[in-house]
Amino acid sequence: MRAGSKAFYRWTKPVVFVLCLLPLVVLLLQAFAVAGLSLGANPVEKLLHELGRWGLKFLLITLTVTPLRRWTGWVWLISFRRMLGLFAFFYTVLHFLCYAILDQGLNMAAIVEDIIKRPYITLGMLGLLLLIPLAVTSTKGMMRRLGRRWQSLHRLIYVIAIAGVWHFYWQEKLDTLDAGVYAAILAFLLAVRIYYARFAPGKKQRRTGR
Repeated sequence: MRAGSKAFYRWTKPVVFVLCLLPLVVLLLQAFAVAGLSLGANPVEKLLHELGRWGLKFLLITLTVTPLRRWTGWVWLISFRRMLGLFAFFYTVLHFLCYAILDQGLNMAAIVEDIIKRPYITLGMLGLLLLIPLAVTSTKGMMRRLGRRWQSLHRLIYVIAIAGVWHFYWQEKLDTLDAGVYAAILAFLLAVRIYYARFAPGKKQRRTGR
């Protein structure tokens, strides 16, 4: 089975889809105490934290696809980028719903007050709101309809990732080691993006048509 062939995608895409769902499956098993699993003493906080963490992880994984494709020559990786990006949106939405329903009991006044008064929640909401147009326009039809504007719009993923890491860092308060690791990964990915956009070999020739 050749990488990039129809048979390759027919087998690998369902596998990647299931792997992306595994974190949610584990969390559900913990939530319902299946096989002795547990979310611990504060299940809502644990669930809220883990859903947000996975949303951020999938954002970073999505950003890794393009440089990894450049370094390895595995063009087929691009075919998984949309799915990974949608899973980032999926887990981020679940993170917000967990906060709004389980933590705040759908008390809209309290939610709005939190968004206004707590900067890390403000950043989190900003990231979620910016993810919505990216998810809505992720289809091939929208790519054709928007043309060059599609690429400009989807560069918002960098802003979203920065907001996500910052949100996570502020939320952690004292134990910021994990947030620091995510920040370092994002900084590296952004540096790679800047390098290929401005300084990569052949960039000048492409700009001048040579």
